[in-house]
This record gives sequence, structure tokens and C-alpha cells, in this order.
Amino acid sequence: MRFGYGSNGFPNHRLEDALAVIADLGYQGVALTLDHAHLDPFAPDLPGRVTALSRRLNDLGLAVVVETGARYLLDPRRKHEPTLVSDRGRDRRVAFLRTAVDVAADLGAEAVSFWSGIRPAHVPEQDAWEWLAAGCSAVLETAERRGVPLGFEPEPGMLVHDLDGYERLHALLGRPEAFGLTLDIGHCRCNEPLPVADCVRRAGDRIVNVQIDDMRRGVHEHLEFGEGEIGFPPVLAALAETGYRGLVAVELPRHGHDAPRVAERSLAFLQHAAAEAAAAAEPRPERERATLEQVRAVLVERLSVGAAAWLHESCALVARDPDVLARRFPAAGRRCGRGPLGSPVPALDGWTVDDAVRAVLLGALPADGADLAAEAGGVYHHGDAAEKRGVLRALDVLGTGPDAVPLVRDALRSNDTRLIAAALGAFAAEHLDGDAWRHGVLKCVFLGMPLATVAGLDLRADAELNRMLRDLARERMAAGRPVPDDVRLVLARLDQVT
Repeated sequence: MRFGYGSNGFPNHRLEDALAVIADLGYQGVALTLDHAHLDPFAPDLPGRVTALSRRLNDLGLAVVVETGARYLLDPRRKHEPTLVSDRGRDRRVAFLRTAVDVAADLGAEAVSFWSGIRPAHVPEQDAWEWLAAGCSAVLETAERRGVPLGFEPEPGMLVHDLDGYERLHALLGRPEAFGLTLDIGHCRCNEPLPVADCVRRAGDRIVNVQIDDMRRGVHEHLEFGEGEIGFPPVLAALAETGYRGLVAVELPRHGHDAPRVAERSLAFLQHAAAEAAAAAEPRPERERATLEQVRAVLVERLSVGAAAWLHESCALVARDPDVLARRFPAAGRRCGRGPLGSPVPALDGWTVDDAVRAVLLGALPADGADLAAEAGGVYHHGDAAEKRGVLRALDVLGTGPDAVPLVRDALRSNDTRLIAAALGAFAAEHLDGDAWRHGVLKCVFLGMPLATVAGLDLRADAELNRMLRDLARERMAAGRPVPDDVRLVLARLDQVT
């Protein structure tokens, strides 16, 4: 993914200074808005200035796309006027866009981006569409001759404001290959009914230029990343899926007062989001559920001779008389150890030696199903935190069935992170109802626990968990609190599947 930054985000800098800052920060390109301060297309010696700029871009290693959205370049009194749908002066806009295409060709730019303009209230819609198609055809003729792709941008509030409008215009023009799409990611959130990542997929191979910023539904305001409502890893993943290889340029034209720092923060955010997208795209095989036999095998390698003898004797006693369990269960840590189990079995990650010993003791009971759940409940309710954790771990390898679910619910009502981690194991993933399981996941976030401790997360996560986590992330950002990286990763995966 190649990231660029819009020169319109550096309105208070000389162009050469802005380019140097953008390159020094690590961006690979610039979205160059032709304007009075940045390569004025109406100032003297345009060819000479373009040649000099081309050399400078090459020296800095910056790719370029040409943007044409300067506010007062054509009319000092009316922003963006005249446009391709104005009742007067459309020829001036067409001439400017043709000049932009020539500049882009001489710079070796990847695309020229432009939009329709706002239809004046007194202009019939049909007339506006006809004028727009005629103007685009004229610009397209120059673009095809110079070999420059056009990127037409749907813009909120303009005649063409969404992807439906772009497709209508593309059809009116005869679907020419050179008439591509500039996709502003923020505009997708603002205007389109589909999730942003789905908008990217819908646009597909028509995308020739991407502008990126954060935004909220129904509000056309370009925001810094993290201040709006967009989840970016799935968006970047969708761009990669389409095969897009052009620039992804930050579009923050109202942040020029702090341009260098905003640009630095933006690149760090996008690089992190791209890494999350790549991680989410990697296959994540589910861990196989551990068995009681595996627990026993690991203990054989871990226990001393004396501890192994004690466990063997205890299991034999419990098998003959279940009442012995209440006496032997609390002694597991003292007789066998409390350190990490260190198992090569991934599903036993996080287990301690006494967890494993207690699971084996429960497995020695002459009971199954509801009876086994009742026996486990007895030592759970009379035990300390370590004993309760041992019971919860044991549920993952015992065949108690759903009768033991109340023990998991009880643990999830606590604020003991050790109990909660044990409670959200394979047993909970299989037997806990959706509402209780989702709230268990959220409790992990509230308590600062890594979501990697939640068994079956990829399999059980759904649209409702997506909504709950996204609401939580918004609340944290609004309060100035960080959103944990693993929450962002889970949201990225959820956006891809929901």
C-alpha cells in the first residue's frame, strides 16, 4: 500500500517545503492540488515550472496525482465556480481541466481527479447532466490523447454525489476505459448505504485514485483518523483485494494549521491499520480442544516422582470414594506445584500445574454429565480462587455438558482476571449463550485482558459483537482513552465477515 498526502493539507507552506516534509515523513506520493500557491496553472512559464517540479518529485521519490479542487482558482468570489454544471463559464472549467491533464502528463502523474460541481437551483437536472457529460467528453479527449487516466470523484452535495451517480455518468459517456473513479473513503461513510469496505469492492477495478480520511455518517467533514466512524483495516484490505496499486492519499484540507504533525500522525495510523489488515488476512487455524489424556501426558513430564505418586494415589482414592475429592482438591498446589504448566499443547496455554492436577482429579470421579457437573460445582463453590480456576480449566477437558454453565456465569460476574480467562475457554465457546459470551468478551476489554485468551473468538464473533466492540471503541476515543490493539484487530476481522 502506497500512502500519499494532499498538498491542500499544506496551504501555509511553499510547495517545495511541503514536498520535502511529506517525503521526509515517509510518504511515497503527493496529491497535488493545482492552486495559486502550489503550481498555479495560470502563472507565467507553466512548462518550465512543471519541468522543475518533475525533477524535484523524482529527487524526493514521490509519485503524484493531480487534484483540481482548488476553491478560488477560477473565481475569486465564488468557491469552486464555475463548474461543469454551472449555467455560465463551464468552458473555463473545461479549459482548466484540460490544462491539468497536460500538467499531469508532463509530471508523469498517475491520474487527474475532478468532480461535477453543485447544480444551481434554477438549472434543470436534465440540463445539468447533459452539460456534465459534454464537459467530461471534452476533457476525456485530451486525457486519451495524453495517456492520462481520469479519476472522477463523487462529492457530497454535488450533482454526482455517490457511486450510483458515477456509474450513470460512466454509462452516458459510453463506459470509456480512461474514465476511472476517484474514491474518497470518507465520502463513502458520509453518503453510501453500504459499509465502506463494500463500497471499495463495488468500485473494484474502476478505482484509479484514492483519497482517505475519517468521517461520520451524513456529515461532510474531513476528520483525522480515529475521530470519525470508519474502521480502516478492512477498508485497506478491500483495496488490496481489488488489486488497487495507486496512491492512497490523505485528504485533510482543513488541518493546514498543524500540517506537519497531522501528516506524521496520519501516516503512523495508516501504517498500523495496514499491518492490522495484513494480519487479519492471514489464515488463523483454530486451536484444537485439549483432552484429559493430553493433560495427563503433560503432567507425567512435569511432576516430580513424589508429586506423581501423590496424584496417582489421589486419583485411585477419588475413583473409589468421591468424598475424598474435597480433601485432595485444595492440596493440589501444595503437593504438586503452582507454576506454569508449559505445555506444548496450544489449547493448554495459560494453565498452571495445579490447574492440570485438579482437572485430572475431577476426571477420576466415577461420574459423567450432570453428576460430574454437580461434583465440580461442589469443589468450585467451596474453593478459593485457585481452586475455582482449576474447576473452570477442567471444564474444557471434561464431558460435563451444559450443566456446568452456571459455574462459568458465576466466574464472569467476578472481576478476577484469572477466573475470567479460565471461564472463557473452550467450554464457554461451546456452551455459553450468545449474550453472556459477548458480555464476557467485553469484560475482558474493560479489565485490560488480551482477547487472545478468549477461546473460539473467530468462530463465535458475530455482527452483534462487532456493534458492541465498535460502540465501546467510540466511547473510549471520545473520552481520549486508547483502544487496545487487539480490539482493533478483532474489529478488522469482524468487518471482513459481517
